[in-house]
This record gives sequence, C-alpha cells and structure tokens, in this order.
Amino acid sequence: MSRFRLFDLNTAQLQAVQHEEGPLLILAGAGTGKTRTITARIAWLIAQGEDPSKIRAVTFTNKAAREMKERIAEMVEPEEAKLVSASTFHALCLRILRADAQRLGYKTNFSIFDESDQLGLIKKIITRVCARDEKLDVQLAKNLISKAKNNGWTARDDESLIGAVFHRYEQELRALNAMDFDDLLAHSVRLLSEFPEVRAKWQAKTRHLLVDEFQDTNRLQLELVSCLVSGKPPNVCVVGDDDQSIYGWRGAEVSNILEFENHFPNPRIIRLEQNYRSTNSILSAANRLIAHNPRRHPKKLWCPGQHGESVRVIAVPDDRTEAEFVTHEVAALCPAGSASHKQVAVIYRMNAQSRLLEESFRRLRIPYRLVGGRSFFERREIKDLTAYITVLLNPSDDGSLLRIINSPPRGIGATAVELALTFSAENKLSLFQALRHGDYLAACTLKTADAILTFADEIEAARVRIQTPGVDCAHLLSTLLDECGYLSDLKRSCRSSEESLSREENVKEMLRALGDHQKRTRQGLQSFLDEISLDREREEDPKEAADGVTLITLHAAKGLEFAHVFLIGVEDGLLPHERSKAEGSIDEERRLFYVGMTRAMRSLVITWCRSRKKFGKAVYCRPSPFLQEIRGPQVDDQSYEELMNRPMEREDVATQFARLRAQLARQ
Repeated sequence: MSRFRLFDLNTAQLQAVQHEEGPLLILAGAGTGKTRTITARIAWLIAQGEDPSKIRAVTFTNKAAREMKERIAEMVEPEEAKLVSASTFHALCLRILRADAQRLGYKTNFSIFDESDQLGLIKKIITRVCARDEKLDVQLAKNLISKAKNNGWTARDDESLIGAVFHRYEQELRALNAMDFDDLLAHSVRLLSEFPEVRAKWQAKTRHLLVDEFQDTNRLQLELVSCLVSGKPPNVCVVGDDDQSIYGWRGAEVSNILEFENHFPNPRIIRLEQNYRSTNSILSAANRLIAHNPRRHPKKLWCPGQHGESVRVIAVPDDRTEAEFVTHEVAALCPAGSASHKQVAVIYRMNAQSRLLEESFRRLRIPYRLVGGRSFFERREIKDLTAYITVLLNPSDDGSLLRIINSPPRGIGATAVELALTFSAENKLSLFQALRHGDYLAACTLKTADAILTFADEIEAARVRIQTPGVDCAHLLSTLLDECGYLSDLKRSCRSSEESLSREENVKEMLRALGDHQKRTRQGLQSFLDEISLDREREEDPKEAADGVTLITLHAAKGLEFAHVFLIGVEDGLLPHERSKAEGSIDEERRLFYVGMTRAMRSLVITWCRSRKKFGKAVYCRPSPFLQEIRGPQVDDQSYEELMNRPMEREDVATQFARLRAQLARQ
C-alpha cells in the first residue's frame, strides 16, 4: 500500500503525476517542486500496478539519485522502493557495459579513467607524438577529445596534431582495457544501437523511463534515452527547465528540451510555475530578465505569498569596497538573529572573485566555506590506493602500474621503466607482462632485475590472495601497504606534521570505506572500484559543513537555495562574460544570471563595480545589460555612497552594536 498523498500536490503537479501513457515533458521552473513531482509520479505508477523493477529514473549527480531513492522509500513499501532503479547516467552505462562490454572487444573488468588519469595519459602521448617545435596544452587536448567523443567524431576524421593524439589515446585506452567517462556513454549507445538483442534486453527492463534535469543532456544522453524506451507511444517522462540550461560549454544541448517533440512525437507538456522558494519580488525580477531570451518555453514563476523585500541593486566604487560592503552586510544580518551564516551565500561568476571576499571575511572573523575545494578522491594518497586496487584487479592497466611502481621507491629507476615501456610496445605486451619477461630482465642490471621481480611477486601474491572467497580486502590491502613501506614513505614526503596526519587519516578512511563496502555488499574489489569511480564524478553541490557563509560560483550554485543571496560582480564583460559575446552565447549567460537570482528565498542583493583591478591595474567597468532587463517594481537601484551617507535608523544602530559585541566575543 503506497503512503504518498495526492492532495499535497498543486494542480499542475497532479496532472504530471497522473499522466498515463506516452511521452511527457514537465517544464519545471526554479523552485517549483520538480523532485517532489517526479518521485510522486513513480509512487503513483506503482500504485496503479506498474512493476517497480521496470521503472527507471536517471539524473546527473549521485546526490540527486540518492535523494530520489530516499523520497521514493518514504512513499511506497520498502520492498517496492528497492526495486526502482534511480541512478546517474554514468552508473546506468556502467551496468550496461559490465554485462556486455565483450561485444565491443573489452573485458568486462575494464578500468575507468577519471580526469586525472586522462591528463596523465594524454601528457605522456603528447611528449611522444609532438615534434620538437610543436606544443599542445594537455587540458585543451583533453577537452577537445571529450568534445569529439560526445559529438560522435572519431580520430580518423582529423589528420591534425590533436587528431594524432586522439588516435593514440584511443589505442592506449583499448590496450589498457580502460574507458573514460565519455566512453561509458559512447560505448553504451554503440552497444544498444548495434546489438538489437542487447537493446531488447534493456528495453524489456524499462517500462517507464524518467529523466531529471533534461535540459543538461547532450547528444549521446539523448540517444541513450531513445535506445532504452520502446512501445508506441514510448513511456518517457523528462523533467527540466530550458531557462536553467547553463552547461553548454560542457556539451549540454538546450535543443534537446526545446525540440523534445521532434524526438518523441505528440508529447503532453505540463508547466510547473508555482514557486515554493522565493518571494514575488525576486520572481518578478527573474521573470523580466529571462523573458529577453528569444528561444524558450514560456513560463512565469509566481508564489501565493506577499512581495517580500525589494531586490537591491548597488553600485560600488571598486572590487575591494564591494567585498567589504558584502562582509559588513553579512555581519549586520547574522548577529541580529535574522539569519545564521549557513543561510547566506555570496555568488559570483569566476572563482578568482572569492579572494577579496575571503580576506574580508577573515578580517571580521566571519566563518565561511569556499565551495570547490579539492575532492577526497583527487588527493595523491587516495589516487595511489586506487591504483593499487586497480592493479590487483587488472595488472594490464599500465597507467595504474606506472603510478605505484615507485610509490614507495623500490630501486626501479626511470631508465628501467622507460625500457619496460618500449619492450612492452615492441612485443605487444602489457607493462606487467614485460616486467616479468626474461628478455627484458636480462637487459637490466642484476640489482634492478631483483627489485623488479620482488615488486612483481608482491603484486602477484596479493592478486592470488585477493581472489580467495571471503578474504578481508581492506586488511589485505593494508598489509600490502605496510610490507612495501608505503605509509612511511608518504609521511616522509610531507612538509609538516599536520599534513602527515591528514594524509595518514585519508589512507585509513579509504581502508575503512573498503571494509564497510565489503560488509555492506559482500562484493569484492571491482564493486568498490566502480563505486569510487562513480563517486569521482564532478558534483555540483557543496558538502554539508559547519555553520559558515557559502562562497560559490554561479555554475556550482545550481540546485541550491539560501535565505539570503549576494550576487556580486554583475558587470558587462564579467556577466555576461566577454567570451560569450564572441561565441554568441549571451542567452546562456542570461540563464546563468537567472539561476543565481532564483537561489534566493527571502532577500537578494546584487552589486556591480565602477572599477575592478585586472592584472594590477584599475579598469573602468560598466553595469551588466542584464541589470537594465530586471528593472521594474520592487527593484531598488542604490549607490554605495548614498548608503554610506544616509543617517542611520535606530534599528540600524542597534544592529551595529550587536555586530560589534559579537565581534568582540569572538576575539
């Protein structure tokens, strides 16, 4: 018996939830309850007798997938909730490929290369492919290869230097039995397109397909959706908002949602416009802004409450004054009891804008958290442990083997490694096979050959033990690291005791995670490695942290909400960014500003600078043209000078004293 309640839904949400058959496009504006609607639809389908194991929901982040599963579990019986599939695109593709990758010439235990792995491999390839007078930026090469894969281009299409690097990169990945995240999508689409029996198998498992954040899908993701659904008409439900399509630079195609009916004819279109987040003052200004985008599905957000505080647009003399002004506004806001620090966000276009804010917040001792710090899985020691696990599973993964062969140092010099790489290439062997080959060892000194054999034997012995049923993988890995002296070497490389303790704790945390995974699933290292690979996907949301003002970019802020928002640096050339004018992507910059505005629940303050320091010099700035577009009722234009010269009201004086008392208490 389902436990969800239809009377909690508004009219548009109810229509979306109770749609019966065929394509459904839910245009869900910012803050209109899209997650509630999509999960209620899943619960309703189950209540109508649909098989929960044939309901598949797909989204972009692990957090969104987890939240969806949690909400479904609150609405239907536990046994039914467990049967519903809710995952990211990459997690779904991984399941498809683990089952049938051999049809594409891969072993099913293929490795997954994250961004760091990709950059390392591409850098190695560039040094081999480029002539002495040729240069190619590694990050640029990676981005171009990613774009090519997502557009379905092959290395054969390009005879340039990047084409040669792309071709060699593809060959190396294939030789390593590895895929990158773009491959997960591309190979899944190829598998479903070229093998009817595989497509039929997955279509039989998918009676209803629901796709969240559809405006962020690229061409491959649209093809994947098309391959997974069957029936006439197909039961595909997509939820999204073309007004929040801000990832064009990452390959997202807003045309997927704007032209949905071209891919799935005669869809039912339902608009969710009642907003549950912001005041009407904020929504009206945001509506006026986004109405200037010529190509969009018309929507007008509204809420049944009062107008709320006016949106404030404030011109400040320069970027340092801007940071100080925002800091003092936050200081006045929080001690008075009207907001806690974690209810406040400062949002900006570029990461570099956070520096002056951080200085100012530290000076006034206001706690803050900077979103976009280094991921746990990108830390050196975690990458090392992941490489060890990968080699134990797949010794043919040359990239991982190269990472651990001298971590810690084992007396295997760079010359010996280079010789092994050459030998493996000439004899079409993996690097691990080359290290154990008699002809290669004969070319090394006795000392080096001895060190190589010791290393290879350690790995081989651990590989045998890891395959023993019921083995404690975490203990085995910990023993291997102790025996080779990894942790001792890691500590020696640290510059301070704090760094040493931090890195040691990270290693322990990784081993704890492996142990917990094995207890939770009773599955081995491959399952754990898959989980890590998917966790390393770039998330767009900050982790829960202690009370502090959130400093965050516009792109990273999507999907979040805060009671009070300061949107800074809204100047022509910064927002919209100068580059967008040359590329013709002003519409996406307008959507970016719209996303920033609609993060605010109760108050929104927008600032722009008359001058800003660039390369050490003050440069004159103009207000963003977007500021003209939001003008109207409940939007107040002010200047910093007017605010500073205005006589203080009695309440303002009390607030200032409260702030000073709080500041003294922290000292």
